[in-house]
Amino acid sequence: MSGFEDFLTPQVTGIAVAVLVMLAVGGIIYSLFQPTLSGTKRRDQRLSAVSARPQNENQRKQLRDNDRRKRSIQDQLKEFEERQKAKHDKQAKLSLKARMEQAGLNWEMKHFAFFSAISGVVFLLLGFILSGNLLIAAGFAFAGCFGFPRWYISNKRKRRFNAFLDELPNGVDIIVRGVKAGLPLSDCIKVVAREAREPVATEFRKITETQIMGISLGDAVAKMPERVPVPEANFFAIVVSIQQKAGGGLAEALGNLSKVLRGRKAMKGKIKALSAEAKSSAGIIGAMPFGVGTIIFFIAPNYIMLLFTTTAGNIIIGGCLFWMFIGVLVMRQMINFDIWEAS
Repeated sequence: MSGFEDFLTPQVTGIAVAVLVMLAVGGIIYSLFQPTLSGTKRRDQRLSAVSARPQNENQRKQLRDNDRRKRSIQDQLKEFEERQKAKHDKQAKLSLKARMEQAGLNWEMKHFAFFSAISGVVFLLLGFILSGNLLIAAGFAFAGCFGFPRWYISNKRKRRFNAFLDELPNGVDIIVRGVKAGLPLSDCIKVVAREAREPVATEFRKITETQIMGISLGDAVAKMPERVPVPEANFFAIVVSIQQKAGGGLAEALGNLSKVLRGRKAMKGKIKALSAEAKSSAGIIGAMPFGVGTIIFFIAPNYIMLLFTTTAGNIIIGGCLFWMFIGVLVMRQMINFDIWEAS
């Protein structure tokens, strides 16, 4: 033991501690700088950079494409908004000839004048037979000559628009199925013009006829809202025009448009059902004076005939009819929920 204790002198112990410290420090240095000295870290960084570079470039390219497409779509929407405002201004000053075309009537102005003259004569005879008073008969003739023909055109125009709205979602679905099957959009439009019901078939046929004249598909479709000024036709024209200029999935866009059209139609049906009670009440209130007057005519004809045989009675009838007309307009405005107006 004494020899071993002599061996463990302070000098030997210090040397051993120094060696252990050197080994520990060397291990730490090796573990920290070995990847750099051996090139492993540089290799990993290079591999990471090489693998990440295409992804970053693709992301940047995709972002640039998305920004470019967004700007293009925004420009298109702004252009369509300006067109829509111009169309609204034009619709406010729509000529009678254009209204007849939108109603689906192939009339010339002479046909309208002939129809107005016949209507005026019929109403004149009807008013004279019912009242026996030339003044009242003249009022009937005025209404028949200037009011009834325009009401007929407006009613026929509205019915045509409603028929177009009912059939347009089916036509859009035909286009969606055709595009998914690989057909060009122009061929799908021809199928709609051949297979759809009126007036959608006629409007899409006009698109194909316009294309034959050398006009592009986007411009040909953009003319349809001028012939059928409803928001749904404008939506269809916007979708087709943006797809033609900016690209994108036409089938998906038109599929979403079809869902929107059917949703608007369902909403219109709900609003019609909810407002049916108010409309019935308005109809009863509006018909009540005429019903009461008819009952009084059968009960006491001498009492009610004073309104038709005297000047004061005629003035009273005219005033009552005027205020009845104002009241009907007010009630109609209160219960008329029109969701088809687009801003």
